[in-house]
Amino acid sequence: MARTLTLLLSLVAAWLLWSGLYKPLLLGLGAVSCLLVLYLSRRMDLTRARVFTLGLLPRILGFWGWLLKEIIKSNVEVARIVLDPNLTMQPQVVEIEADTQLETGQAILGNSITLTPGTVTLDVFDGKLKVHCLSDAGAAALKAGEMNRRVRAVMGA
Repeated sequence: MARTLTLLLSLVAAWLLWSGLYKPLLLGLGAVSCLLVLYLSRRMDLTRARVFTLGLLPRILGFWGWLLKEIIKSNVEVARIVLDPNLTMQPQVVEIEADTQLETGQAILGNSITLTPGTVTLDVFDGKLKVHCLSDAGAAALKAGEMNRRVRAVMGA
């Protein structure tokens, strides 16, 4: 029940934050949409996942701070590559193994990789991620596994 309540509060907070419109009709539609998502999540048994616990919050906030720093570094690297008159790209597809077997953790890893400029997660299957990298440095950073380790730490598995 606590996870269901946590999910509902998260949905309502996200809707209120991102909507920015607080007219009665829109508030009613937002409430209906949050309840519909909650109902579907319960029917799909998604509320059993550990991602809906409040204990995850401190770990995820630290991860988001680190990810923001990585996004900024990647932006600078991609800008340098694009603005270089010699265009020193070395595009390649690499495959990495996710350190967590949790599907939620693998989705967080894939999305985090895609959020950093110069890398795109192409496929996730059986705990393996195929990633397109713009440069050798991006591929080496992925293979080093720092992002993988941090996602595993967030998920606690």
